[in-house]
Amino acid sequence: MYTGIVQGLEKVVDIRQDNGFITIAVSNENQFFQDVFIGASVAINGVCLTVTTIDQKLNQIHFDISNVTLALTTLKSLQVGDEVNVERSAKVGAENGGHNLYGHIEGTAIIKNLEHRGEIYHIDIQIPDGNIKYFFLKGFIGLNGCSLTVNRVDRANSEISIDLIPETLRLTTWKNAKVGDEVNYEIDQTTRTLVDTLENIHHQR
Repeated sequence: MYTGIVQGLEKVVDIRQDNGFITIAVSNENQFFQDVFIGASVAINGVCLTVTTIDQKLNQIHFDISNVTLALTTLKSLQVGDEVNVERSAKVGAENGGHNLYGHIEGTAIIKNLEHRGEIYHIDIQIPDGNIKYFFLKGFIGLNGCSLTVNRVDRANSEISIDLIPETLRLTTWKNAKVGDEVNYEIDQTTRTLVDTLENIHHQR
């Protein structure tokens, strides 16, 4: 379980191809992984990954990523040197300043427009596959691991809008976002359950 409050950035320092999966090595310059253990869950760009190796000599953490996960997410495009958003799994009883995320990415959405409004970064995002039905004004979305508030819903064009504050830009990869980029998105599970339940009731009538 995650909160969508990204702790900060680390870098991909190595990528190794294997049979059916890749292994990525992520730096530990900011000591986010100081107390990590084999089998721990970590969100990398919003994707829940499992720690497979801890290389204390090189100060790196390794994650295996299956081809299925690669196909579904932006992790397939990672290159050595890329920065990634990092969030450790939430601790029971800790403050949750975001909303509950699971790191189970639905797929990728597309950035359609970027606009500076003062110090705020306004971003329009196109939601694919008919999933716009799961988004509502002032609801939540997980985007590249960040818990963000939906500030506009355009159902006709399958678009939502979000606004990023300077602190979010400082701490995350969003500062480098550009039109046409793919982003990992996660649907709020409570919203999904409600929408699907109401749809089922309607269809049974």
